Amino acid sequence: MEYLIIIVVCFLSSAVGAICGIGGGVIIKPVLDATGVMAVTTVSFLSGCTVLSMSVVSLYKNLKAKHDFVFDKVFATVLALGGVVGGVTGKELYQGIIGRLTNVSRVGAIQAFVLLLLTAGTLAYTIFKEKIHTWQIKNKAVIFGIGIVLGILSSFLGIGGGPINLVVLFFFFSMATKEAAMYSIYVIMFSQISSLLSTLLKRNVPQFKPEILALMIACGVVGGLVGSKVNKKMDNKMVDKLFMALMMLIICINIYNIFRYI
Repeated sequence: MEYLIIIVVCFLSSAVGAICGIGGGVIIKPVLDATGVMAVTTVSFLSGCTVLSMSVVSLYKNLKAKHDFVFDKVFATVLALGGVVGGVTGKELYQGIIGRLTNVSRVGAIQAFVLLLLTAGTLAYTIFKEKIHTWQIKNKAVIFGIGIVLGILSSFLGIGGGPINLVVLFFFFSMATKEAAMYSIYVIMFSQISSLLSTLLKRNVPQFKPEILALMIACGVVGGLVGSKVNKKMDNKMVDKLFMALMMLIICINIYNIFRYI
């Protein structure tokens, strides 16, 4: 039963994550926390690994596909480098909080609360985004700083990047949904690489069954491939509707997780 839950959650989350550009981890992390199949620290680590595999595959497929926008590699790289710095910083913050807690599972409540606030804000923004004035920032230092913030949230929450990436790209760079999804996955990939390397170098890897990691990564890869194909067949309005439905689901799951871990 445990393996079936992991397969279904990781595949569907990665597929939807690739479609919407939210990384999949924003669904994997709270759902697996809610099921209680693994410890909070283990879910965070394995979720990050799954999101990384999904982002690599999804980005590769997206870069090869034709789009109605030009992928700005310089902009994407500056943003991603900020994500690398943020990824390491977020992992340090996560380990620091764990070190101060007598009950390690309480970190699940903290993560759920932060994710709840971010998701609720993201949903509100998405609903009213037509009425919100957006920016088109070009300053590379500011872009780098934004990447750092995204990387910190990604690494600390163990969700890859999640909905906050899209809102930031919408607001600060006036991107359409599918364009933002592609840049979001690019940042997710780099922030998760830095977060994983930091964990490995500092030997903070939690205990887990190797076969579960392999299973989650396989589901992440297959889900990323399926999601990339579906993304091509959907317009921005369809992606927005799916995105909002997911936000409402994630809000409900995180409310449950807060009470579960308190």
